[in-house]
Amino acid sequence: MFKMRHSPLRLLALISGIWLVIFLITRLALIIGHLDEPVGGYASVFAKGLLYDLSFLTYAMLPLGMYVLLCPPILWRSKWHKRCLQGLVFIIFFVMLFTAVAEWLFWDEFGVRFNFIAVDYLVYSDEVLNNLLESYPMGTLLTALGASAMALSWALRKTLWKILDAPLPGWRTRVVAVASLCLLMGASLMLVDQDTPRGRGGNTYNNELASNGPYQFFAAFRNNELDYEQFFASLPADQVGPRIRDELREPNVVFTGTDPMDIRRKITRQGPVKKLNVVLVTIESFSAKYMGSNGDTRNLTPNLDELRKHSLYFSNFYATGTRTDRGLEAITLSIPPTPGRSIVKRIGREAGFASLGQQLSAVGYDSVFVYGGRGYFDNMNAFFSGNGYRVVDQSSVAESEIHFKNAWGMADEDLYKQTLKLADANFAAGKPFLLQLMTTSNHRPYTYPDNRIDIKSGKGRDGAVKYTDYAIGQFLQAARQKPWFDNTIFIFVADHTAGSAGKEDLPVVNYQIPLFIYAPKIVKPRDDGQLASQIDLAPTLLGLLNMSYESTFFGRDLQLAPTLPPRVVLGNYQHLGLFDGQNLAILSPRNGLRRHDDALGASIEKASQSTDPLVARTITYYQAASHGFKSRLLMWSNESVSKR
Repeated sequence: MFKMRHSPLRLLALISGIWLVIFLITRLALIIGHLDEPVGGYASVFAKGLLYDLSFLTYAMLPLGMYVLLCPPILWRSKWHKRCLQGLVFIIFFVMLFTAVAEWLFWDEFGVRFNFIAVDYLVYSDEVLNNLLESYPMGTLLTALGASAMALSWALRKTLWKILDAPLPGWRTRVVAVASLCLLMGASLMLVDQDTPRGRGGNTYNNELASNGPYQFFAAFRNNELDYEQFFASLPADQVGPRIRDELREPNVVFTGTDPMDIRRKITRQGPVKKLNVVLVTIESFSAKYMGSNGDTRNLTPNLDELRKHSLYFSNFYATGTRTDRGLEAITLSIPPTPGRSIVKRIGREAGFASLGQQLSAVGYDSVFVYGGRGYFDNMNAFFSGNGYRVVDQSSVAESEIHFKNAWGMADEDLYKQTLKLADANFAAGKPFLLQLMTTSNHRPYTYPDNRIDIKSGKGRDGAVKYTDYAIGQFLQAARQKPWFDNTIFIFVADHTAGSAGKEDLPVVNYQIPLFIYAPKIVKPRDDGQLASQIDLAPTLLGLLNMSYESTFFGRDLQLAPTLPPRVVLGNYQHLGLFDGQNLAILSPRNGLRRHDDALGASIEKASQSTDPLVARTITYYQAASHGFKSRLLMWSNESVSKR
């Protein structure tokens, strides 16, 4: 047995013990600070939390443990080495405190522990760092954390020096201790993962509180792309193929693919193509619940509320995911959210698809992705330029034309002014256009130009929502004066909602977003309550243009009489769902199958089987989408252009 009188073991015990205390305080703070959330079963939360905390420490302590246990005695006893170890302990204390504060801020923003979003934020450090500097008093915060770490180091200085002066173990004890650390890490690797011991399903807030932030961060880093066939429930291809085709069998469709799960099909319409211009605006983080016409009383959206009266407005419309790249993927490619990373960010495999822009470019449109930020973020430049678009982003715009910008990009007003310029240029050249915009203003730090609205810049989400609405109003007012206005379809849709966290893994109500189709001379205004998804936008738009084309879209034309069973697909990077208007089925890694009955109400959760018709529909969509991506069945075909 190890004796804790030995210096390296006592040092590891001290650091591990303080880590555990920090984790406990973090968990308590998250519970106390969010008492309004539906949390219960605290004993289970803390018991499972302790297992995750210990599991993280088996990984974190291994490199330090190997060093202190294998360090030669002559080096260990030198004064400069002891000073270095004391400095290392201070750094570790600072990292502990920084992690605790970062977890609090991340939970406040997203309602969960560290996950794949935190992993992505490391990749785009410039935007994220500037966002933090503009959102929080980082200088004061880091100084306070440094002072706290220094105070903790000072309070423990005598204890630390006693530990460093303690006897050293013999080499046999050192080797056994290192082997034990390796065995503990191996046991943790085999017995603990993102779903064990916290479980899958049930109360999501409880599961998140029981988790360990650093553990979840590294687990998300490892699992940011999941192979569907390896991790999720499947059905035989000869069952999936007919089922997915039945889901997409509209009256004007002929399937042409030879693979059993290939959805490629010819969509034929009578009459000429209507080469109408299209301005498709994807609004950052805009939930349907913010609109006054949906019951909000804060008067944040007067322009959109008025626009609704003159638009084809879809009141039962849902995002496919929780991130901008998921929204852009669904709108552009009309594909369900396959597990792991979105196709937008699958570097080297993000191009060549039969996208909305590619379809329109093939019939003479100028398809342009217009982004208020820098297009390298989330790999947007590579995705759009590789799928039939040209890209205009912040780096393409002269500084003299940008009157306000923050960490994420130019203000929406400036983005819309660039859009008007692009539209004018295309009109002058006699070329129809698709201008697909992505806004940035409705994002933390929620800053925008002064003297536009009655809420001061930087004061929170309400102001950003109201400024977003203001900029849309100004844009449409200017567009109405243009000669191309009457021949243009304007579409306003959100990329995702402002917050998707909830009691369930996929809280359906938190995925609801607005969709406006506005063209006074072309589209009759009305509210449409049919269940619809972002993946339905592209085929609906091409239907408005009366286009015949070869489709690889998983969406439907919402203009057609609704003869197919209703559904929306939604997910996050691990859980995949299908909602049929009443009940929700969820697929999870390791063949997890669940359903939530009365998903918008009581949301009664229970385990399910692949024989359940709703679960089978869900498997059908995601298995076909993953197979289509992996087998390159969704790619653009030049043969279809020559036929056209």
